Amino acid sequence: MIVRRERLLRLLLVAAMVLGLAAPLAARADIVVNVNQGVSQPLPIAIAAFSGKDANTAKIGADIMSVITGNLQRSGLFKPLDPNSFIERNLDVNIQPTFDNWKVLGAQALVNGQATVDADGRLQVDFRLWDVNTGQQLLGEQFISTPDNWRRVAHKISDAVYTRLTGESGYFDTRVVFVAESGSRAHRIKRLAIMDQDGANPSFLTDGSYLVMTPRFSSNTQEITYMALRDTGASIYLFNIETGRQETLGKFPGMVFAPRFSPDGGKVAFSVEKSGNSDVYVMDLRNRTTTRLTTDPAIDTSPSFSPDGRQLVFNSDRGGSPQLYIMNADGSGVRRISYGEGRYTTPVWSPRGDFIAFTKQIGGQFHIGVMKPDGSDERILSGSYLDEGPTWAPNGRVLMFFRETPAGGAHLWTVDLTGRILQPAPYSGQASDPAWSPLLN
Repeated sequence: MIVRRERLLRLLLVAAMVLGLAAPLAARADIVVNVNQGVSQPLPIAIAAFSGKDANTAKIGADIMSVITGNLQRSGLFKPLDPNSFIERNLDVNIQPTFDNWKVLGAQALVNGQATVDADGRLQVDFRLWDVNTGQQLLGEQFISTPDNWRRVAHKISDAVYTRLTGESGYFDTRVVFVAESGSRAHRIKRLAIMDQDGANPSFLTDGSYLVMTPRFSSNTQEITYMALRDTGASIYLFNIETGRQETLGKFPGMVFAPRFSPDGGKVAFSVEKSGNSDVYVMDLRNRTTTRLTTDPAIDTSPSFSPDGRQLVFNSDRGGSPQLYIMNADGSGVRRISYGEGRYTTPVWSPRGDFIAFTKQIGGQFHIGVMKPDGSDERILSGSYLDEGPTWAPNGRVLMFFRETPAGGAHLWTVDLTGRILQPAPYSGQASDPAWSPLLN
């Protein structure tokens, strides 16, 4: 558990202003990072090692600095400066930095902090975010947790800095569930796995004795749904990550696959295939009643709810090839939204509601793309031999997907909404079917 000390923060800021260490809270920063346009020149930011009163807290402080640096650098919007170039070192969180020492390095923003462990063993982390050019203190916050939870503190600080400088919600204090793959193509082992969004703390949730596919996070809890394929058939499971409890949604007359939660976590939409035909169903988890939403003889699959829960996007070949369609939550009002060349699959609605991500196959390649819910403004963000399975970060500005090469082996990648920031995700193992969690509590 992490406690954010808002009341103490206000007291600290008042004290800082009395001492002349902080600018008035009403002051505006000159720093602006536009996430919607992407950046060719990321914002230069100095992230100093957080100070500590002993070797243990100094180590924690240095580790926190390292995690913050990695998070902001991978976002593509920031350029952390080399700590070896710093003129001013061992910054005191309660003393205003000498900004000329940072201006000469080209820094526009500065992050510094302090880690201490109280007598009762609690970790206390204070940090400051400064506008180097104006000398303004943009943020000053304190987090309290346990020493072994320092990494989450670092992610929360990263989110706070990202939000203050971009105006968008952060996405660093999150996890990703995915399918970890190993073994040869003929004997592929697929295990359900989870990790922090920066690749740290990976662990397996299933033992590999059966195949798992398409894990999906609930948008408001630490619960996932996934498909398990055993010799006895396919089943959809619910998995509570915090308690480890698993349960199946029940038996269905056919193959069940592609589950996904509703925004409130109270329903799961999925597909059922029988005799070569698949349709979209939804189950109310409170009473376990199931409703069939599509009855077309075509293949209807991969349903994804809109953030308000009133609509679903899905893909169907009812028009002759896989395309994207939207319908109301009761199955009415079906309308096609994709009209470009190629095959459109695996749609997923952005948590902001402004875009739908998808996989597109055209010209012998697979691409990750987005379009608005009315089908306009289609953008292709990536392309390779096989790019598939997009999932949104909770701020709706970054996507993760998996990429496979002709030589084999799938790996996780990320791309921002502009398509300019495309890079491997920080997990070196073979992996597919990623799903991003909501922000942790």
